[in-house]
Amino acid sequence: MKKVVLSMLLSSMCALFVSAQETIFSEEIEIPEGYVIDDLLMPPSPLSLQVLFVGGVDLVQTTPTYGYEAGVAYAKEWHDFIGFTPDETGESLGWVSVNHEMIYQDNRIGDGGGMTVFRVERDPVSGQLEVVEQELEDGRKGEFFNVDFVNTVGETGMNCGGISSIVDGRIWTAEEWFRSNNGSIYNGGFSSPASSGGYPKSPGGAENQGVRDTSTYLISSDIEGFDGLEVPKYENFNWMVEIDPRQAKAVRKQYNWGRQGFEGGVVAADNQTVYLGVDATPAFWAKFVADEPGDFTKGKTYIYKHDAPEKWLEVDNTDPEKMLNFADQAVELGGTMYNRVEWVAIDATSGKIYWTETGRDRPGSRWADENAAGAVHDPYHINRAIEKGIDSPNSSEYPDYYGRVWVYDPAIDSNYVFLEGGPDWDEETSPSEADYFTKHMSNPDGLNVMMIDGQPFLVICEDLNGTSYGRMPAGISNPTCELWLLDLSIEQPTVDDLIRITAVPRGAEITGAMPTPDGKSLLVNSQHPNSNNPFPFNHSLTFAIHGFDEVTVTSLEEPQFESTSQLQIFPNPTTRTVYLSEMTDLAVYNAEGQRLKVFRNTNQIDVSNLPAGMYFLQTAAGETKKLIVK
Repeated sequence: MKKVVLSMLLSSMCALFVSAQETIFSEEIEIPEGYVIDDLLMPPSPLSLQVLFVGGVDLVQTTPTYGYEAGVAYAKEWHDFIGFTPDETGESLGWVSVNHEMIYQDNRIGDGGGMTVFRVERDPVSGQLEVVEQELEDGRKGEFFNVDFVNTVGETGMNCGGISSIVDGRIWTAEEWFRSNNGSIYNGGFSSPASSGGYPKSPGGAENQGVRDTSTYLISSDIEGFDGLEVPKYENFNWMVEIDPRQAKAVRKQYNWGRQGFEGGVVAADNQTVYLGVDATPAFWAKFVADEPGDFTKGKTYIYKHDAPEKWLEVDNTDPEKMLNFADQAVELGGTMYNRVEWVAIDATSGKIYWTETGRDRPGSRWADENAAGAVHDPYHINRAIEKGIDSPNSSEYPDYYGRVWVYDPAIDSNYVFLEGGPDWDEETSPSEADYFTKHMSNPDGLNVMMIDGQPFLVICEDLNGTSYGRMPAGISNPTCELWLLDLSIEQPTVDDLIRITAVPRGAEITGAMPTPDGKSLLVNSQHPNSNNPFPFNHSLTFAIHGFDEVTVTSLEEPQFESTSQLQIFPNPTTRTVYLSEMTDLAVYNAEGQRLKVFRNTNQIDVSNLPAGMYFLQTAAGETKKLIVK
């Protein structure tokens, strides 16, 4: 049995006294034997779950598309990025934007990828989120709205990660899977079923068909060098695309940021600098700097080269040929290579930029040619290869099974590893479930920074790219993806410092991780789960974890009890958690003598789901204590 330990002390403890309003959050989530999870694991009190939006089930309002009238359609699935745009009017909390990485033709919501937006407000009594009905300028009315890419920017190839600006909530969606010809946007050369990489089947639609219109595309843009440019249809994909969530329509493709297999990015607090992540091997660390704050149509685009006197080398973003072949420009400039740069997040309190290098089992052959052509390895990968007795990261023997989290510090203009995945396991056969690691982080992907009790925490989503080499216990073929919190005040964190919050159903990737602006909730996506899971966990869905406003993070210490042979409990009365002065087996009885719960080998118990009243705790040795639950 794998124990998922959430060891956050969420109350400020002074000696042995705690006020009734404070909350202790210290509980275990148990992942079933064999790691088969059919639904979302419930985080412990004071946190709670709410399903907000279910792909393939909830209906979205559509615009006139491909000659069809405006109407409704099932939302696409494979939810990935989540953006949040605050409502400055105060009429609601704001707008949620959800990407769909699922690709198929659809006469109403558009071929290729997709995106859904909806407006939410918070119920003042329950604390849950409610989807608000609204009417858009184009006449659409309802709760969920399909983002119109077809009539604005020429569709999207697919929608994966993105950017949610911390400055003003502006939203960009990323077109990740890189396309090399029109055939790759039409059907990708993939085969059924979808689980093997083929395009999923739309409700009532055709299989294995993406974008049907592969005619030459005429770009209409306010970005210099691109307006009126004709390109092969596939070259109009793989850009960052700004949308307007308030009106559910695309605004522009950012042709001046370069054409790449984008995954994530972040707008810095100056509202001028944009850092960009690309899910590729090699991946290059890039940025765009606007001439004026908030105007991203004009500015300069750069590639990072760690060993250059000036580490940021400009690529002329007014030259369409260079922007269309951005990776080639990065190689020509000798840019620094990484292994799958995915999501990017910013800690607004420090200005540091965190990003995930998701990893790939043996990346050597994927960046050897670029290295020979002039691109360079980060010293981290060179030194890591040497430590493993391998001549070069280019070697087919060079492993990168787990990935890691990096940080770019603008103050020193440098990247360095912040948190290494693992623990490292050199053998292909994983440890048995009985001997498996208490904590193990593999292939970090989605990333964000969340303020909890005024303190920044990194939120890390896993996307396991395999189950061997310790990524899952031996014999477990289902990659269980988990969500982690990491206290950013820890200067040199390890995996042991991670706090596991939840895990998604079998088959699913956990992603999105977007806090609401009031700090009370964290929005998360469960992407492409197993179709045999119970409803709604057999669909991609967006859920909320509520209650973070009740969390105060002060220390990891537990109350100190006086030395005595008798069992002591604290606090009493309580609202949630009771600490015991010794490890023991324990049963909880109500006032009528009915046994309600049994706990094994523990020194703390959660009673938050018990009604207020009087109870009795009895140890295995027969010692009994009265407990009052408020």
